[in-house]
Amino acid sequence: MTFNDNASVGGNTARRRGGGGAVIAGGGVAGLAAIAVLLFQLFTGTDLSGLVGGGGGAPVGGGEGTQIEGCETGADANARDDCRLAAASLALDQYWEGQVQGYQAPQLVIVDGSTSTQCGTASNQTGPFYCPPEQGVYVDPTFFALLRERFDATAGPLAQLYVLAHEYGHHIQNITGIMEENPNNGTGPDSNGVRLELQADCFAGAWVGDMTEQVDENGVPFLEAPTQQQIADALDAAGTVGDDHIQQESGGVVNPESWTHGSSEQRQRWFQTGYRSGVSACDTFGIPGGSL
Repeated sequence: MTFNDNASVGGNTARRRGGGGAVIAGGGVAGLAAIAVLLFQLFTGTDLSGLVGGGGGAPVGGGEGTQIEGCETGADANARDDCRLAAASLALDQYWEGQVQGYQAPQLVIVDGSTSTQCGTASNQTGPFYCPPEQGVYVDPTFFALLRERFDATAGPLAQLYVLAHEYGHHIQNITGIMEENPNNGTGPDSNGVRLELQADCFAGAWVGDMTEQVDENGVPFLEAPTQQQIADALDAAGTVGDDHIQQESGGVVNPESWTHGSSEQRQRWFQTGYRSGVSACDTFGIPGGSL
């Protein structure tokens, strides 16, 4: 998946906030288990830094932030993780404007080091997350680079946009009342939490399936169609962060009653459901217990 080099992406509203150097825990768990822990953080916004060891974080930033600079074309988006995420927000907003009446875009914040939010500190240790009271999506792009450089994980362009689209899915759940109608009722394979996460995966897949339809002000599509290998990479990423896979890689037993995000198979399947059938197929709350 790449942006068209001549696509205009300068109209994005992403802001950069934070201060200090980027940080990530080091030492502790090694090999595949470390990758699993870090990917779990990456996709779920859960701070598991204590499991991989290491020291503290960067100073907490704040304020309104500054516009992302040097992010004007699809070529810029192809060259830089931060610009790629900012540019993708244009396509995501355009897509959801066509799906949700009265759609209001979230604020995308590109985190520099760390920054405070109403939902806690955003950094590359907590991974990307959506903060409902702020209607804000927080992403520290250095997390992707660290996964590639230190752990030989792909974290490629489509995997990154899947992460972003998943968080946008939570925004849709928030502004359409899905979150309010289905409050937290604990953990388990049929819990509201799992249904929300699987629906966000499905919403992400729906956008990926339609991503070539969003165009800039000149009618140039923002994105090229993803290849089958790129789709496979996104599915692998979804599988890596399944609750059962995380439990196995951390050396524990698979305990479905503790699940908060769904199994690897479920996350992959619901992404594919959205990719193949669109938003209308993403009603995870209409599925009977035991059939998710």
